[in-house]
Amino acid sequence: MIMAHQTPERKPISSWILFLLAAACGLIVANLYYSQTLIGPISAATGLTSGASGFIVTLTQIGYVLGLLFIVPLSDIVENRRLVTLFLIVAFCALLTASFAVSAPLFLAASLFIGLGSVVAQILVPYATYLASGPNQGRVVGNVMSGLLLGIMFARPVASFIAGLWKWQAVFAFSAAAIALLTIVLHRVLPERKPEPILSYGKLIISLGTLLKQTPILRRRAAYQACLFGVFSLFWTVVPLYLADEFGMTQQGIAWFALAGVGGAIAAPIAGRLADKGWTKFLTGLAMTVAAFAFVMTHLVPGHSMTSLALLVVAAILLDMAVSGNLVLGQRAVYSLGNEAKGRLNGLFMAIFFIGGAVGSSVGGWSYARGGWSFTSLIGVIVPLLALAYFFTESRASLKVGSAPRSTDRRPQE
Repeated sequence: MIMAHQTPERKPISSWILFLLAAACGLIVANLYYSQTLIGPISAATGLTSGASGFIVTLTQIGYVLGLLFIVPLSDIVENRRLVTLFLIVAFCALLTASFAVSAPLFLAASLFIGLGSVVAQILVPYATYLASGPNQGRVVGNVMSGLLLGIMFARPVASFIAGLWKWQAVFAFSAAAIALLTIVLHRVLPERKPEPILSYGKLIISLGTLLKQTPILRRRAAYQACLFGVFSLFWTVVPLYLADEFGMTQQGIAWFALAGVGGAIAAPIAGRLADKGWTKFLTGLAMTVAAFAFVMTHLVPGHSMTSLALLVVAAILLDMAVSGNLVLGQRAVYSLGNEAKGRLNGLFMAIFFIGGAVGSSVGGWSYARGGWSFTSLIGVIVPLLALAYFFTESRASLKVGSAPRSTDRRPQE
């Protein structure tokens, strides 16, 4: 068993450090979502046309995916605290630039680097499992992911509220200040984690393809989450338009609706604890079923009554619970594969399902323009059911959680 990059015995992760990591992940990942509700005022201020305004979100997503593929794997060979500090500084500079940008090229460039720097959240999640004792990894992942998911869910309404009180620039200025403070705190309090370099960076990146090929549980868990995160993104891309068109909601009303989804984050720690007790398989199927049912719920009461709006709120909460719970199940399964490739496994997992989210967002705009909420919600039902059908082909023997992939590092596995 290779344990060269960690001490033989570790104390259980403290509640203080666990809270700090959860809060850090939430603050960092929120940077990916602030601009989604601010596209209108940002486009007007920077001179972007309506057709080009989508690049604001797209470039942030591109930066994030690039970071997942080319920066997160560095956590397997570079001291983690130093890596976190470096890319938080990148995020701080990008956010500060965005808050002062008056031209489209400068703001778009800042958006790309905001996404790139925000991958620190996906370095901190596996870092938390390194600090945790083995039997408690599900609980730790669940608690840290709760913070991350709360950041995702709060980002949109918080951005709308701040922009309503001041201007959109204040959103990025406040976030830059928060990231600066967070960088100092994390650098001072996090313990070092020095992985043993067993590959050069070039070979590390090449090994991503080999890891994906040789790790069936990674492929499956990433596919499951890509489907669920795809319909999650589809829902939250379309529902603001649907609320404005059919219920006459203002931007502030939509912001309040978005807050309803925050309740779904409660599923993350619960899923982590139940996964520690062996409920992963059952909960995975349940998450897919609940996601499909959430879209069905929106049609139980036709029209634009308060009852139909209440059902839409419940659907948002159920969908968020399904996605957040399944995310924790997937990460726990992937992290159980061993420590020496944990950063690369996490980077691949997140990149694949994040691409699913990007596809869901683009499909949502297209489907709503062509068939309204009925067509969009039909897609929202079909995709989780397809994932469920794929899930039923899973072989318990070949996908046993905790089984390690064949080594791509020419070293014995843990």
